[in-house]
Amino acid sequence: MSTMKERMHTGELYLPGDEEILAVQVKKLEQLYDFNATRPSEMEKRSRLLREMFAEISDGCYIEPPLHANFGGGHVHFGKAVYANFNLTMVDDTHIYVGDYTMIGPNVIIATAGHPILPELREKGYQYNMPVHIGRNCWLGAGVIILPGITIGDNVVIGAGSVVTKDIPSNVVAVGNPCHILREVNEHDREYYFKDRKIDWEEI
Repeated sequence: MSTMKERMHTGELYLPGDEEILAVQVKKLEQLYDFNATRPSEMEKRSRLLREMFAEISDGCYIEPPLHANFGGGHVHFGKAVYANFNLTMVDDTHIYVGDYTMIGPNVIIATAGHPILPELREKGYQYNMPVHIGRNCWLGAGVIILPGITIGDNVVIGAGSVVTKDIPSNVVAVGNPCHILREVNEHDREYYFKDRKIDWEEI
């Protein structure tokens, strides 16, 4: 029979208050506390702590404190040059994968944990977790919420305030609650970066 700790990553119901789980979680949260207490000048200390905290974090990543994470990033995998603005919340009870060059706006929530609809099971404290996959070179606008089990493709823009309840394919702009595809990334985007503002390709 699998342990509660093993069930965290299988999608099975489990009890998050299990002693073995809590022992690991508290250590990770202590590191997260230290990261959030760093001064703006302590960049090397921040980088060192993130390498210790995260399951994987590649070169060039920057996370603006405060960061909130159930396991202090212990189940989070960041590719290279991922940027996260203030107040990123990652409910990382199981694995979260974020691809290279993805940008995360302020107050974004990425959740892997869910609770049964049946009240008797919630009363007993049961939970389940489903991993989240976010592709390469995405931009998650401010206040985006990503629910458990979601996969977002590459080169995706998710509009501010969107609630992502279903998978989103690559190369689209998606918005709303529930989040839906607005359009594909297209040739217009090669000419304009914002409304009527043209990209000066000679300067870039």
